[in-house]
Amino acid sequence: MQRRVFAPAIDFDRLRAELDLTVDFAPEAVAEARGAVDRFADDRVDRTDVELVTIDPPGSQDLDQALRVVADGDGFVVHYAIADVAALVEPGGAVDAASRDRGQTMYFPDGSVPLHPRDLSEGIGSLLPDQVRPAVLWTVHVDAAGEVTDVDLERATVRSRERFDYAGVMADHEAGRLHPSIAALPTFGQTRLDWSLRRGAVQLDLPDQEIVPHRGGRAWTLQLAPRTPADNWNAQVSLLVGMCAGEIQRKAGIGLLRTVPPASHEAVTELRAAARHLGVDWSEGASPGEFLASLPAHEPTTLALMTVGARLMRGSGYLVLEPGTDYPDDDVVHAGVGGEYSHVTAPLRRLADRFATETCLAVTAGRDVPEWVTAALGPARKKMASSDQLASTAERRSVDLTEAVVLADQIGARFDAVVMRDASGDRAAEVFIPSPAIIGACDGAPSAGTRCTVEVTVADAAEGVVRFRVAG
Repeated sequence: MQRRVFAPAIDFDRLRAELDLTVDFAPEAVAEARGAVDRFADDRVDRTDVELVTIDPPGSQDLDQALRVVADGDGFVVHYAIADVAALVEPGGAVDAASRDRGQTMYFPDGSVPLHPRDLSEGIGSLLPDQVRPAVLWTVHVDAAGEVTDVDLERATVRSRERFDYAGVMADHEAGRLHPSIAALPTFGQTRLDWSLRRGAVQLDLPDQEIVPHRGGRAWTLQLAPRTPADNWNAQVSLLVGMCAGEIQRKAGIGLLRTVPPASHEAVTELRAAARHLGVDWSEGASPGEFLASLPAHEPTTLALMTVGARLMRGSGYLVLEPGTDYPDDDVVHAGVGGEYSHVTAPLRRLADRFATETCLAVTAGRDVPEWVTAALGPARKKMASSDQLASTAERRSVDLTEAVVLADQIGARFDAVVMRDASGDRAAEVFIPSPAIIGACDGAPSAGTRCTVEVTVADAAEGVVRFRVAG
């Protein structure tokens, strides 16, 4: 009973207004972005000889990162160029003030509410192909076991050679024609994933609902966001650099970390109990992350276990490191990646990255961290926490609205589903419908991990609510 269901045009402007989000910038910020010049031009080395490429979703213009991953004996050399936003944003200026007020780019199905004026984030600051751009270039050496053996970063000018998307990288990989700059990316990605799992990292694979336009944007539907192995390989490069940045700052005792505490005993016990209940074997000695990574992708029990596993990663936050303070490991770690971690790889889209990157540059050069950076760390921590919450709300409400509009004329219609979560107390069970990709409360559902057929009972577009009951 799988079918593609479309909704009429949806007014996402209403959501932006309700969340008090404004796409446009003040004229002075726009003018400043258009006239931005490289504040650190005299400090740069020319690294346009490094053959970098970008991998991003189709249509993206705010390209923060360009990479090169090549074999180096039994290990790897990773070059990762990050857009040098601090070079283009004057501290105390209009663009700086606007970005500190926004916190991060907010994404909606019909467009984004950007962190910076688009002249900067999609123009002079973006690592678009065949353009010479200011960047912070990370060079990381990794051995055959996945361990980092050397890290260097510098202000540089770079030039990306090619622009790829994930589907294109996968097609090239399967055809044996990967670009030389990423020929080693698949092996590197798997090596680092194995390394992180051995350290207790947890990688969750829950349904990622994507709202996609149809008929030129006059209708919408929901589908599973395509996620390829190339997404995971590319993510490992970003995680590598973020972990290097986290370690640099933790050792120096100054900076801004992204933290997730180790999983509680109760969360691990709950996951083990769910595995026993569903009859899924948990290998002796395997960590929760290794157990979840071993699950077959398309089994309904996997979806249920990943849902329970999400509770391992509760308590995320940000930590400003104060010089002279001794922090327990559990306070500074990001348990999801298995070590210290800092946001540094998306400065065009996220406020914290600009200040964490400046901290790393100063520390590794043996200089004092600039006062304008240290003064910004505390406010950035607060803004990132609030903007993360706002971004999550924007995403959830966009999905809720689209689900309700898509199903508005489908009351009584039946769909194949998988039970993601059992009912508990006043909370109804939750089911996942693959097509259209919808998650909703369900009455009368069997136990988690079970396939069933459900029918639509509620689709309230005004409230953004859908509900199902088990058919028959």
